[in-house]
Amino acid sequence: MERKVFELGDVVQMKKSHPCGTNEMEIIRMGMDIRIKCTGCQHSVLIPRVKFEKNLKKVLRAAGESNN
Repeated sequence: MERKVFELGDVVQMKKSHPCGTNEMEIIRMGMDIRIKCTGCQHSVLIPRVKFEKNLKKVLRAAGESNN
């Protein structure tokens, strides 16, 4: 199985949605643990990398993309 590629600043879609209703998260810290911020309510969560990779559905917007 191919590993998913993600970077700092990417907006990703998770398998389960946040209690506020959105499932889009922005990666704001990377290391052994990954901190993600909800794009809906701006709440941030620190989760282990293994759990993050398991629950990651896809990368919606890469950090280097422009919105034009």
